Amino acid sequence: MLAIVCPGQGSQTPGFLTPWLELDGVRDELARLSEATGLDLVAHGTTSDAETIKDTAIAQPLIVGAGLVSLPPLRAGSTTHATSDSTSDKASRSTIATSVGLLAGHSVGEITAAAAAGVLDAGDAVVFVRERGRAMAAASAAKPTGMAAVLGGDPDDVLAALDRHGLTPANVNGAGQTVAAGTLDQLEALRGDPPARARVIPLQVAGAFHTHHMAPAVGTLEELAATMTTSDPSVTLLSNADGKAVPDGREALDRLVRQVSNPVRWDLCMETMQQLGVTGLIELPPAGTLVGLAKRALKGVETLALKTPDDLDAARRMISEHGVAAPPSLHESTSEATP
Repeated sequence: MLAIVCPGQGSQTPGFLTPWLELDGVRDELARLSEATGLDLVAHGTTSDAETIKDTAIAQPLIVGAGLVSLPPLRAGSTTHATSDSTSDKASRSTIATSVGLLAGHSVGEITAAAAAGVLDAGDAVVFVRERGRAMAAASAAKPTGMAAVLGGDPDDVLAALDRHGLTPANVNGAGQTVAAGTLDQLEALRGDPPARARVIPLQVAGAFHTHHMAPAVGTLEELAATMTTSDPSVTLLSNADGKAVPDGREALDRLVRQVSNPVRWDLCMETMQQLGVTGLIELPPAGTLVGLAKRALKGVETLALKTPDDLDAARRMISEHGVAAPPSLHESTSEATP
């Protein structure tokens, strides 16, 4: 079984989209997503510096937009894709649609995965992530908070240390990695009193995501979600809440709302992938983080970080070798990216 996974905030780097814009139609596609978000995603993916794209309100739409525009080129037989208004292009997207067995995203990457699975069309997905980024940035500004990666250590000892300092395990990523979140004072206390045999590394993020500190953002997203139309996922779509598949589109969107203030259980998502028999995993751009976790936690699974178009041939081979024989279709609606 082939899994496609979508990374979260912090995976972006300056200029990571530059080589993708050389493919026919990708620049136009990203421009449409830019119009929907009110952000210049083309510039932010090519020329903006690291400090600019670290801004939560920019980083989140940029990451989701990058994932969405990288899906059409994955279709077999060509390293370019036609303009989005082409009927033949829409039909040709079904090549990958007949191969993917599972979709999952980490944190904001859940929105990319939900759009790829057809829960939301691309227009609604980027509007949702635009408001998510703005609301989380506003919540972060209310009080100085942050996050730190805790690498290594006994899992029980790590959780006990976080609890001792009043921190939340905001991301339980598996493979010996937990992300702690809370106030800056709490994080500093953890650095001075870390779990045994563990390293504490501060992360360059604006706030304590996936904790109660993000509660103000939930209400904003609840109101927006109520105005959106959903469809049931067309492939197995995993939830960060518990690692389980979510077959109902409305429930999937409701979970996206709630997940803003609740921990990400990527460890459980990987456990489900293993249980379902995933043999190949492709990470969409900006790729690398989730493949790194999979290499440590999913032994024997072939992985690929789809970083540039140079990786497309390898990705298509994996689609051919690991794709399921008769799976449900993968919905790719980036061509309809209007708010």
